[in-house]
Amino acid sequence: VQLQASGGGLVQAGDSLRLSCAASERTQKWFGMGWFRQAPGKDRELVSAIGWNGGRTYYHDSVKGRFTMSRDGEKATVYLQMNSLKPDDTAVYYCAATRRLFSQYANEYNSWGQGTQVTVSS
Repeated sequence: VQLQASGGGLVQAGDSLRLSCAASERTQKWFGMGWFRQAPGKDRELVSAIGWNGGRTYYHDSVKGRFTMSRDGEKATVYLQMNSLKPDDTAVYYCAATRRLFSQYANEYNSWGQGTQVTVSS
């Protein structure tokens, strides 16, 4: 499945952004999905994950209470609503798909989008 991420940009601390990730196949609705991010000089980390039916989610401790991941099966799209953004959220954000129904492990994701830059100024 091919993934297309969008929605990044330059914002100020405290602002909000919504990232979108559209899949090329409606079979994506059977896959677990994740949002990862990679800041300069740092390893890629899982920010959030969602199960195939949206019934299970995971959030990195640093984004709990601020970010919300959701999915629209009909549109084969997942979203990451990011509120109260901080400069530490600055990174390239990638969406990814796993053939598992849900996963918190990067090595289980086998389809990746191209990344969208999020920059948060202080």
